[in-house]
Amino acid sequence: MIDLHVHSVYSDGTNTPAELLAMAEERGLSAMALTDHDTVGGIFPLQEAAEDSPVEVVPGIELSAECERGTMHILGYFIDPKNPALLEKIAKVREGREARNYEILKRLNKLGYILMWSEVEKQAGKDVVGRPHFAEALVARGHVKSRKSAFELLLAKGRPAYVERYRYTAAECIELIVRAGGVPVLAHPATIFMPDDQLRGLIKGLKGKGLGGLEVYYAEHHPENIAKFSEWANEFDLICTGGTDYHGENTPDLKLGTGFGQLHVPDETLDRLKAARSRTVAAMLESNPPVGSVK
Repeated sequence: MIDLHVHSVYSDGTNTPAELLAMAEERGLSAMALTDHDTVGGIFPLQEAAEDSPVEVVPGIELSAECERGTMHILGYFIDPKNPALLEKIAKVREGREARNYEILKRLNKLGYILMWSEVEKQAGKDVVGRPHFAEALVARGHVKSRKSAFELLLAKGRPAYVERYRYTAAECIELIVRAGGVPVLAHPATIFMPDDQLRGLIKGLKGKGLGGLEVYYAEHHPENIAKFSEWANEFDLICTGGTDYHGENTPDLKLGTGFGQLHVPDETLDRLKAARSRTVAAMLESNPPVGSVK
């Protein structure tokens, strides 16, 4: 059993990398990928904790891409977390996130939902501050009854306190992951809201930009989604990947490895990703041979 989509406290999850690893061992996983949003901070402590673990850990990331309707995320597997270009680009994303957070706070206060920045930070703890922490702070203040109502009333896309944040295009995300030696995969395609013919065309176009896989097996994908996305992946020679999108206590009914109980990501998915990663690295070496080598 493998899970290739997991988040830690380094983005918007509630578990440390070491806790996730212990959980993976307890649940009998053979491999787990850490794919925090726009950061590689959790990869090093995970690798250190996994030195004597039977669980194979995969260094990953989840980048947010521009999307007119819904959300588009690009997963990167087997990335080099020390890659200078990757670190530079995600630092810019983090700066954009910080600017967005202060704008959300300003809008909430202007709307009469008074909050202090310290209250939001308190809800985040070690996490990177995001909209869920604003929602929790609003609940703690008594402004709203639940996190769900905070999003529906104020924080969801299109609501009065929503603020867009800086994102790269999908093509830029793919290029960044490839340059970092990784395999780019389109995450949970069902969250991109467009007609099937347009979504299929988008995936075909991203394949031409270097997309290597499609997240077919996902906790919230219905059987018809899985069948459709599997067909498209096979048509465009993309690897069918999958994972739970585990966030710990933020998704209490979701279990690592099995999602809501029905998820099964084929073990051979990992072998296909490794093979694709080897081809990526070989192509990079072909284009940029080490100094002194003969091309």
